[in-house]
Amino acid sequence: MITPPEISWLAIAPDLALTLGAALVLLVDVQWKPVARVHAWVSGVTVAVAAGLTVAQWIQAAPADALAFSGLITMDGFAIFTRLVLIAATALGLAAGWRFVAGLGRRGAEAIALVLLATSGFSLMVASNNLVMMFMGLEVGSIALYVVAGLARERRESEEAAIKYFLLGSFASAIFIYGVALIYAGTGQFEIVGIRDLLAGFVVSSPAVIYIGVGLVVVGLAFKVSAAPFHAWAPDVYQGAPAGLVGYMATVAKVAGFAAIARILLTGVLDLSGSWLPVVAGISVVSMLLGSVLALVQGDVRRLLAYSGVSHAGFIMTGVVGGATDAVLFYLAIYAIQLIGAFAVVAVVAGPDAAGSSIDQYRGLGRRSPLLAGAFTVILLGMGGLPVTSGFVAKFGVFTGAWAEGYEWLVIVAVVATVVALAFYIRVIVVMYMDEAQEEGTLRIGPERWVLVLAVAATILWGIFPASLLDLAADALPI
Repeated sequence: MITPPEISWLAIAPDLALTLGAALVLLVDVQWKPVARVHAWVSGVTVAVAAGLTVAQWIQAAPADALAFSGLITMDGFAIFTRLVLIAATALGLAAGWRFVAGLGRRGAEAIALVLLATSGFSLMVASNNLVMMFMGLEVGSIALYVVAGLARERRESEEAAIKYFLLGSFASAIFIYGVALIYAGTGQFEIVGIRDLLAGFVVSSPAVIYIGVGLVVVGLAFKVSAAPFHAWAPDVYQGAPAGLVGYMATVAKVAGFAAIARILLTGVLDLSGSWLPVVAGISVVSMLLGSVLALVQGDVRRLLAYSGVSHAGFIMTGVVGGATDAVLFYLAIYAIQLIGAFAVVAVVAGPDAAGSSIDQYRGLGRRSPLLAGAFTVILLGMGGLPVTSGFVAKFGVFTGAWAEGYEWLVIVAVVATVVALAFYIRVIVVMYMDEAQEEGTLRIGPERWVLVLAVAATILWGIFPASLLDLAADALPI
């Protein structure tokens, strides 16, 4: 007798909605060849339906029903919260990149479909309890992003970014799946909960293969979140990919990657923390210091944001070291909104399909477009962790977790890196307000304005009143 799998359509409903929405966009384009506004409505409805189904998961999910499809998929609070962040990033990313998508003409439908498919893959990844299923979600999301990076194929930099992203990303995926194979060889389990129960109930006589497997899995995911020293692809890809969509690309990969790291380390192999904690702490230190120092010497804002992302990966790693999943989730939500907002400004200043964004283009921006410069200032100060911003609350949360676990030295390094990071954020602000403009004319702000409004609101309101988001993150615990 073959036992049928336990099917819960609600557990995969958001992924199905996003996948069907991607197919619908392409079908509508082939059948009717509509204007871009129709595609905007189809993609908007798709994202709204996916968000509604995710909220329905939050309302109806019970601990007893957390596992579905014979343990392949989880519907715990951790997966649901992370899915909401991914869906919000998709909505903001499409708004920030809409001028680029509309400018593609008939190829705009392809761009929308790729974005929705990438989100569905990463959504499946963050909800996976099975390591092979997690790999499948990772590949669906990653392959879609490789194509998105090269959508501006008229520009050599975009093609170069796509090739580099594909080659290094494929290498990282190979490392990840090899690590999964070694973990299975040492435990006989692909399910993360099964690995946890095995390690908690039995003494493994020869754990070396498990240690190596966990190390390879962490390295593979560290590539995806652009943590040092596995970050080499990020500056070139951020600089060469279409300005309108690069914020979305950077955000969803980082959110899904850190969700996978937290689920594997803090749920699956927590009993082996004595072995992996020093390694993760070391990655955190290297990321914070290398990212902050290299960002200081960048003359391109997109490369500056790339190295800033490396340092932020280190900051989030401190939360993983401290075992503070709620602080990690809060940080990911805030950083996702701020990063897409920052690249929305880049898309306005440099152009939605441009490659590169020299810091000289921002000289005198405070006089050319006071609202745009003001929004960028708030976002940068929030990313820098200035008090009374949500970035400060996020950093305080992950630092507190690491300090409580006895990693005081790691928190001290993180504080030093935060001070260094403020220097390069303030450098951009000084250029916007203190230097003379080298370019004249007004800047046209399209749908990006809504992204900037939400990014500024999230930076200020959740900096002053963070309790609402903190409470949701505290309830979003993994199984």
